[in-house]
Amino acid sequence: MATSAYMQNRWAYARPQAIAWSNNSGILSSGLVVPNGTEGSDFIILSDHNRSEIAVGQNRIENRKRMINGNMRSYHIADKLNISWDWDMLPSRSYNGDPNFNVYGNPTSGLTEYTVDGGAGGVDIVKWYEDHPGSFYMFMSYDRHDKFADQNDEYNHLNQYNDIVEVYFSSFSFNIVKRGGSNFDFWNISLSVEEV
Repeated sequence: MATSAYMQNRWAYARPQAIAWSNNSGILSSGLVVPNGTEGSDFIILSDHNRSEIAVGQNRIENRKRMINGNMRSYHIADKLNISWDWDMLPSRSYNGDPNFNVYGNPTSGLTEYTVDGGAGGVDIVKWYEDHPGSFYMFMSYDRHDKFADQNDEYNHLNQYNDIVEVYFSSFSFNIVKRGGSNFDFWNISLSVEEV
């Protein structure tokens, strides 16, 4: 079960990996919103290993029409996100065995880590895609201090997820670039998601 301590021990640096996927919108644990459940089945933390920039686009849903006097009138309904990114040469697996994370977020001792941060490898990402034809939640961590309501302390939230968005996959593909010896393969993965 994920807790704030679990998640902080899973971070390779002083803040979360850029993206995590979850079956749920998370719970509040010691002041941090974290995915609820067990890593691998209820959520996965995506690796920042050779990840490209995260492209965030807005899709404005509105009804625009020119009036008889020539002026434009718009009825704004909502803004929805389109988000895409790639991985180059991502290891197909994150460890050389089942990490079986303990309650503190530490993997089984003696394992070799293949991704730089212990985040999901290529197989984990493909499995998530295959298991989720419907919507799921995406936790994003990037500097948007304006997303936090506490105006007196808004600059001290860099170590938290600032966006939790319900999304669908809109495109997904992967290429096996290099087959490894007896360890793992290198994959290129490209995907995009859109907000529900």
